[in-house]
Amino acid sequence: MNDQASQLLQLQDLEIDLFLEAIFRYYGYDFRNYNRAHVKRRIIHRQQTLGLSSVSELQHRVLHEKDFIEHILRDLSINVTEMYRDPAFYLAMRKEVFPLLRTWPYIKIWHAGCSTGEEVYSFAIMLKEEGLYDRCQIYATDFNPLVIETAKKGIYPISKIKDYTYNYQQAGGLQSFSDYYIAKYDSAILNQSLRQNIVFAEHNLVTDSIFAEVQLILCRNVLIYFNKELQNKVVRIFKDSLVKGGFLGLGSKENLMFTDVYEAFEVVDPKEKIYKKKLQS
Repeated sequence: MNDQASQLLQLQDLEIDLFLEAIFRYYGYDFRNYNRAHVKRRIIHRQQTLGLSSVSELQHRVLHEKDFIEHILRDLSINVTEMYRDPAFYLAMRKEVFPLLRTWPYIKIWHAGCSTGEEVYSFAIMLKEEGLYDRCQIYATDFNPLVIETAKKGIYPISKIKDYTYNYQQAGGLQSFSDYYIAKYDSAILNQSLRQNIVFAEHNLVTDSIFAEVQLILCRNVLIYFNKELQNKVVRIFKDSLVKGGFLGLGSKENLMFTDVYEAFEVVDPKEKIYKKKLQS
């Protein structure tokens, strides 16, 4: 790489630093400790899509056109999700965690980084089938108010139902998946009963603290977008939010092994990344 190209990259990195700092100071959304490669890729993509010559031009639009921040939130949010994503994880939860959840008279579950809600409803269906839903309270949170509104509606494209049905079956579903939605035009509308014990709320893992004292936390495929420092901050929040003996479920490419809280947990399922907070922690 020649000197000129190197200087251009350094300038671009500086502009991205200033861009993220500006968003934090002006809007309160903190992406500064997100995985750098992910953030840079998404910002540059937005810049190029708009035909702008620099990240500084993009920053000007974000600061002076307040509605434009919604585009940035969509770009930087982690919204890759589907019902019963990684079916083996749900099957492991059903077999290894639910029998112990039954021992609590009332169960509180925090689904952190819930995105558009597909995985929240997946879990609600499973709780219903295991006879646990009526004594559960599910808190489903995300920092992005736009995806929270989608999650509250529980309406998804009918084109995805075939894949969701397959995932449900692989996850150990006990009934017909069609029992849980009605088809209307090009949409699948999930049963209202699934939303009864779910509270959807805004919560930012980066800037907010403990959300609630819970028996189970699900945060899947979110930590991989954070740098090491932010990962440690977030898993400490999870540890402090769990009751002793409570469970934590992470994504397939995530684990607690190299975090500050590893010693506070025992591994329930190493393949499916399910952990249990130690009673003496």
